[in-house]
Amino acid sequence: MATHNLAVILKNPSNDAEFLLLKQTPPPKFSEDQYDSYVDSDLWDLPSTLLNLQHDHSHPGIVIQGAHSSHNIDLTKFDVQLALTGVLEKLGLKVNDVGEWSLFKYVEEAEFGPGFPVNTVFIMGKLLDGNQNCQGLWKWMSTESCLTWLLEVKPCSDRVGPLVVLALINDSLQSAAWTLPPTLRYQEYPPGVVILPMQSKTRKPFLTTNLVIFAPKQVSDTVGDCSFVAHGDALIVDPGCRHEYHEELKQIVACLPEKLIVFVTHHHLDHVEGLSIIQKCNPNATLLAHENTMRRIGKGDWSLGYTSVSGEEDILVGGHRLTVIFAPGHTDSHMALLDVSTNSLIVGDHCVGQGSAALDITSGGNMTEYFQTSYKFLELSPHTLIPMHGRVNLWPKNMLCGYLKNRRNREESILKAIENGAETLFDIVANVYSGVDCSLWTAAASNVRLHVDHLDQQKKLPKGFSMENFIDSLVAFESLVVAFEPNSGEL
Repeated sequence: MATHNLAVILKNPSNDAEFLLLKQTPPPKFSEDQYDSYVDSDLWDLPSTLLNLQHDHSHPGIVIQGAHSSHNIDLTKFDVQLALTGVLEKLGLKVNDVGEWSLFKYVEEAEFGPGFPVNTVFIMGKLLDGNQNCQGLWKWMSTESCLTWLLEVKPCSDRVGPLVVLALINDSLQSAAWTLPPTLRYQEYPPGVVILPMQSKTRKPFLTTNLVIFAPKQVSDTVGDCSFVAHGDALIVDPGCRHEYHEELKQIVACLPEKLIVFVTHHHLDHVEGLSIIQKCNPNATLLAHENTMRRIGKGDWSLGYTSVSGEEDILVGGHRLTVIFAPGHTDSHMALLDVSTNSLIVGDHCVGQGSAALDITSGGNMTEYFQTSYKFLELSPHTLIPMHGRVNLWPKNMLCGYLKNRRNREESILKAIENGAETLFDIVANVYSGVDCSLWTAAASNVRLHVDHLDQQKKLPKGFSMENFIDSLVAFESLVVAFEPNSGEL
């Protein structure tokens, strides 16, 4: 099962090398200055819309040349006319402003989850009159100009979205010296950054961990720079796939250059379970991790040496620079990685593709540090956020501010519960999460404990609230939740 989008490639009648990109609508603002002051730069991409199934087959619709040549999708089942009309209306155009249409490409998305993949139908047409008034909403761009925006990035500069990269840019680049097995579905965005979701022992609603592979198309001969903590021809981040998928991981490692760097954001099993396979396939690979992370990784996962990183180190991969970012909060040794050339930020589990990230109190998770890391990320002004679970986020500042706002709102509700008399962990969780199935309360309790610690550090707790009694109540929490579960249907 999958949902579908229609993306439109409109060619410039005056310059066949150019195509139309639409300024994308950003997410809604928060109506709070402390968040709305952080603004993502403009994002330009192919115009697109949802492609629904055809319910009324009485009209022939728009003719798409080559529509019957694709064995992967039957366009006659979809209401292409409705979708195309909607796309053109965004541009201030009508169907008769464009010549004949042809099917350009059909791309099936990798299963990032949660929910179904979003597959994309790309159709191409040529605008009959290139002098239409775009009113600043769209512009003509070429492959070369898009690549400049993508690979010579400056913070806060305009950005190019994934649809045009998927349709036109990646295919135009020089073929890499390595190719992934054709059976694997992945996303390459920005160019040179491959994101491959693999089944892992992660928490719901996700089922996969993103294996991020960085292997530039053009490899530089730059070596031996002592300012780099490591240098290689390829880098992979968080090989955390389940044992059943180790054969696929073995094939991936075999495709990559031998001079391989492995970067681990933190120690959780869904991020490191594949380390042993890399070690067997390429014993010369260089592992980079925080020393606290390595203390928690079993010898069975990695028994060779490693290079300790603590933040601000640079890595050289194929002549491209990546910078290590110390990003505690999720754990005390959590790390992130900034691809300097594309300004893409690999954030580990600080953010996830949907919902909020849980903090691991047993491994030094800390709410104060989580807030500090979020602001550190905001100051970097990344063009994209790459989480290890879920899709790439194209509005990084909006996402980070949403996380900050959510955390603060949760903290306010916890403080209100305490002010209204809640004294134990169970009392607070039962009050704040009263609308949530109590089977999820144990997971929520970890964040509640960290929020209470954060409130205590800020000296915001009421004078009558006893931290000592609160800590004593932690032991009884699990048994109280179990006793409460039969009543969960009334929540």
